[in-house]
Amino acid sequence: MKSEEIIKILEEKYPPSCAEEWDNPGLLLGRRDREVQKILVSLDVTDQAAERAISWGADMIVSHHPLIFRGIKKISDETFLGRRLLTLAEHRIVCYAMHTNFDVRGMAELNARQLRLKNTEVLLITGEYQGRPEGIGRTGDLPEPMEPGRLAEYVKAAMELPAVRCYGKGEKKIRRAAVSGGSGKSVVEEAIAAGAEALITGDIDYHTAIDAAAQGLVIIDAGHYGTESVFIKAVAEELSRQLPGCQVKAMEVEQPFTVI
Repeated sequence: MKSEEIIKILEEKYPPSCAEEWDNPGLLLGRRDREVQKILVSLDVTDQAAERAISWGADMIVSHHPLIFRGIKKISDETFLGRRLLTLAEHRIVCYAMHTNFDVRGMAELNARQLRLKNTEVLLITGEYQGRPEGIGRTGDLPEPMEPGRLAEYVKAAMELPAVRCYGKGEKKIRRAAVSGGSGKSVVEEAIAAGAEALITGDIDYHTAIDAAAQGLVIIDAGHYGTESVFIKAVAEELSRQLPGCQVKAMEVEQPFTVI
């Protein structure tokens, strides 16, 4: 199967038109007519992912985060990204990314299911898809009311994380929560406006967190990788179902930090 056929299947469900304007999803490296038999699914196209793809003999990497995000003035072995691009190109590995288009059409629901949220609504509407509002994140009712400390433990277990950070104390039971995978500091106001009592997300800085807590919004920082690593298994399983003629391998889920 050619890479353009695989791309067409992916874009039917996760159209690039659903991506944010600043984003850079799509085919980022390689030929559209490349014959593909082996696909590696990874959150990022790191050196480790590139090495795994090469050693396994992969023809294509499908990632969440784009390999190329900003403009590049040259590609040479003088920079880490240049070396990575050259290595992948030399092995004819196609690199394709689904970023905020996947956030809108996939990640939000995956996160909501991880937390078993009920009565869900879109947290930040960014547009419509097939006549229905779509966007970043979800709000929903927790399986049962929980105080902040217990909610933090619940998120840690549900997302299979080594640790989370919890901003907000007290014994008040939280009933409705918002979740936004990746970096969620930009949706704090939306979470408050939606009536959420907690926001589960990643990349929350100190001042954003304490300001949110002062407004009664508990913040559970589960990490950028922690909230989005669900992409790997979900996309690998989806590709395996849709492409029986291809071998699909999921990159191992491994936190990029160590809790000391």
